[in-house]
Amino acid sequence: MRLAALAVQLVLAGCAPLAPYPEGAIRKVASPNFDARRPNFVVLHHTGSDFVDRALATLTSSERKVSAHYLIGRNGEIIQLVDDRDRAWHAGFSWWGGNTDVNSASIGIELDNNGDEPFADAQIDALLGLLADLKQRYNIPRANFVSHADVAPGRKVDPSAWFPWKRLAENGFGLWCDAPWPPAPESFDMALALTALGYSPLTPDASRLSFLLHYAAGNESLSVDAQRALAFCLLNARYENESGAGVDAQGPADAMPY
Repeated sequence: MRLAALAVQLVLAGCAPLAPYPEGAIRKVASPNFDARRPNFVVLHHTGSDFVDRALATLTSSERKVSAHYLIGRNGEIIQLVDDRDRAWHAGFSWWGGNTDVNSASIGIELDNNGDEPFADAQIDALLGLLADLKQRYNIPRANFVSHADVAPGRKVDPSAWFPWKRLAENGFGLWCDAPWPPAPESFDMALALTALGYSPLTPDASRLSFLLHYAAGNESLSVDAQRALAFCLLNARYENESGAGVDAQGPADAMPY
């Protein structure tokens, strides 16, 4: 019995939290070599609202605990709510490219739209101007302009299938591939491809649906081969953009999922 009790005590001791570091035990010497944190992603949302004032009230409510850096109205008005250098509460529980705290690395932009309507031209024009400014100021990679659904698959579906991702990609924000897509190699691994694009491997089915929402307007009837071909094309576009050289479908490149 004594041995058993001792074993329990050892297990509990192993699970006990470490004591906090003693206050004043860390010597502080200020260095001049630092600057503000730099965002590396842009996450796009729709508000789910019919009126911009309603969305603005939600995003500035201390009780709702949700915010974004920018809100863009249907008329193209841009409202800044949180400084770019600060952490807005827009992505929630999320994952992108292994980053589990997207809020800390991103700028969140809300587009006033109820999710069941096309996005207004004035609104998208304003968004493109804002994205151009953010991309230049923070050197944000092309592939890092993503959706709330991308970073929170299974939990969020914004912006909706109405969102003009192709138009954004034509202006240098995000990836895009027009059909028909060249077939993927036989050894191409779809799950690894989605992870390579940034999607969470923890929710494979939800990640695939978010992928289709973004790149195929939510067309879930695409065949498995078509989905594989689309993912292969997007990866090729990403590597071409990042390295300046495309991926030959006849031969694998480093880090490609096949």
